[in-house]
Amino acid sequence: MTSIFQRVLGADFDRLHPQIRRRFSVGLDSGEACVGRGTMDRIWHGRSFVRPFLALGGSRNILVPQTGRDIPFVIENVPYRDSFGRETVTFVRTFAFPRRSHSPHGPRRPRRFDATMIYSPERGCIVDYLGTHQHLATDLHFTVDDTGALVIRSGEHRFREGPVDVRVPDLIGGDAVVRESYDEAAGRFRIQVRVGNRRFGPLFGYEGSFDAEFVNVAERGVRAGLRPVREEART
Repeated sequence: MTSIFQRVLGADFDRLHPQIRRRFSVGLDSGEACVGRGTMDRIWHGRSFVRPFLALGGSRNILVPQTGRDIPFVIENVPYRDSFGRETVTFVRTFAFPRRSHSPHGPRRPRRFDATMIYSPERGCIVDYLGTHQHLATDLHFTVDDTGALVIRSGEHRFREGPVDVRVPDLIGGDAVVRESYDEAAGRFRIQVRVGNRRFGPLFGYEGSFDAEFVNVAERGVRAGLRPVREEART
C-alpha cells in the first residue's frame, strides 16, 4: 500500500517517526483518513503591510487573516479521487477564533485554510493546490530530519484562472517551511509553519499540537464542503 507521500519520499519514508509515518500513510490504498484536533499556541503575522493580502487570501480560504493564541483547530486529511481521476488528499485546517478579543471563552468564528495535494509524476513532487478554487498551485519538497520529523518546503508557485497560467515571481511569492513531528512525552503531534518572503521577511505562521484520529474512508466518506469548489487540471 502506497500513499502519495510514500511515493515522493521513497526509501526515506521509513525514516519517519512511526506516528508520523502512519499519519502520512493516509490514502486510497490504506483506506484511512486522519482527523487532528488540538490547539494552536500562536498564530502570527508579519509587518502590517501583509494584512490586506492575508485578508484577500482569506476570502478564498488561503492563509489565515487573523492572529491569536490558544486557538482550537481541526485538520482534516481525507483522500479521494478528484474529477480528473487523481488521488488527492485534503489538508483543510479550521481555526476557531473568538468573535471578540476580550471574550476568549465566548462564541467562536471559524476560519479555514484549504489545501489539496496530489503527486505529480511530471513534476516529480507533491503539488499543493490552495484555496476553495485551486487558483494557486505550489510545488512541495519533502524531507525527513534526524529526529524522524517531516519537513516540507515550498518551491515554485503558479497562478491559474481561466486562460491565465503564470508563475508567481519570487519578489511577491512566499517561501513556506512546515515541520510535523511527534512528541513522545506529550503523546501529541506538533506542527510548525512559517511563511516568509525573500525581500520582505516573515509573513505568516503558526505552531501548535494535536491528537489524531484515524477513520475508515469508506465508512466516513468525504464530508460535504471539504472538497474545493473548483478543481484545476494543470499542475
